[in-house]
Amino acid sequence: KVSGLLFRRTVVKGAFWALKIWICLIISLIVVPFDSVCGCVSGLIQREDGSMEKELEELRRSRPKPPVGGDFTLSDCFYFSRRGIESIVEDEVTQRFTSEELVSWNLLTRTNNYFQYISLRLTLVYGLGIFVRYCILAPLRITLACIGLSWLVIGTSAVGLLPNWRIKSWLSEWVHVICYRICARGLSAAIRYHNRENKPKKGGICVANHTSPIDIVILCNDGGYAMVGQVHGGLMGVIQRAMVRSCPHIWFERAEMRDRHLVTKRLTDHVNDKTKLPILIFPEGTCVNNTSVMMFKKGSFEIGATIYPVAIKYDPKFGDAFWNSSKYSMVNYLLRMMTSWALVCNVWYLPAMHQQEGEDAVQFANRVKSAIAHQGGLIDLQWDGGLKRAKVKETFKEQEQKKYSSMVVGDDTSWPVHALFIV
Repeated sequence: KVSGLLFRRTVVKGAFWALKIWICLIISLIVVPFDSVCGCVSGLIQREDGSMEKELEELRRSRPKPPVGGDFTLSDCFYFSRRGIESIVEDEVTQRFTSEELVSWNLLTRTNNYFQYISLRLTLVYGLGIFVRYCILAPLRITLACIGLSWLVIGTSAVGLLPNWRIKSWLSEWVHVICYRICARGLSAAIRYHNRENKPKKGGICVANHTSPIDIVILCNDGGYAMVGQVHGGLMGVIQRAMVRSCPHIWFERAEMRDRHLVTKRLTDHVNDKTKLPILIFPEGTCVNNTSVMMFKKGSFEIGATIYPVAIKYDPKFGDAFWNSSKYSMVNYLLRMMTSWALVCNVWYLPAMHQQEGEDAVQFANRVKSAIAHQGGLIDLQWDGGLKRAKVKETFKEQEQKKYSSMVVGDDTSWPVHALFIV
């Protein structure tokens, strides 16, 4: 009886919420013309571009003002209901953690999971592509990758035995670059570097947008960097211990990563030594599908060091470089990359940037992020990449609610009952 009662309550509650959503949708379609709500392009809902403030202002101009009660009318809630439904259908965060959509099929299974028979010629070409990628390219690439990683461990371990002379740092950088270039050949990487006169210099911090772990291989093909990351076990741990013998990489234990002061101190000590390689950091903290740049963590911008922005843009026609860590393991991802056609990308070195007077770390990080997004042709988003796995903070919800209230009543300090109803 208890189970049946709980089941009925769940069904009734679900039906109630479904009815509310449909009512809001119907009302929003009545108040706002249908063409402005959705434009059908290949069966997808097309959202209008522009800020919410401008759209709400245009709606208010098209209707008479109420005689009493200020600018607010009950129909204001219909606009927010419509925008909420649009966000449910297609939000700005979730779609950044899925593979980028292609205009045309590149004969890879992963870009067309629902492949259907079209013609005999296309099927034969697709079958030939599978044979070339899996039977010819994949074995050669795996061999090159194993050689590159083996030489990296052996070379860095051997250089680590040398005394701390100038030749040691030169040999360490040389070994790293050579081994990373071999690994890049194992991915059939075709990389084009732009504005090399702006390459990161020693004593600075290089920040870049993050699409996959291969970003490290791409950047280290053109110069040496000091890595920052967490200590791992297994094969990755062997590589980390070998690398740190020859180059002052910064590895943290899991417990130390939570200590912001310790992390900041070690980064500051590194950049203050102008003989050490520039630090390579990906401030997004997670992999994004190379269509946009998400919020930069402010930690690396609080040190006061010179920031060298770098924009990385992959060409998805030859292979999807995005690593969906929640769907594929590292080994599975690397095998998928080695069975792609190639890895084609462009790298832009941007001029060095410094924190301006009166600018805090968050504003500085946003300015650097905007420069990277503009250069790489990426969408500049303010959302935190941590939303990939975490829920939205209550403080951020309250901030958005205050913004909506100020849009409706024009005062972000007062919270009328009707404004609370809307948000």
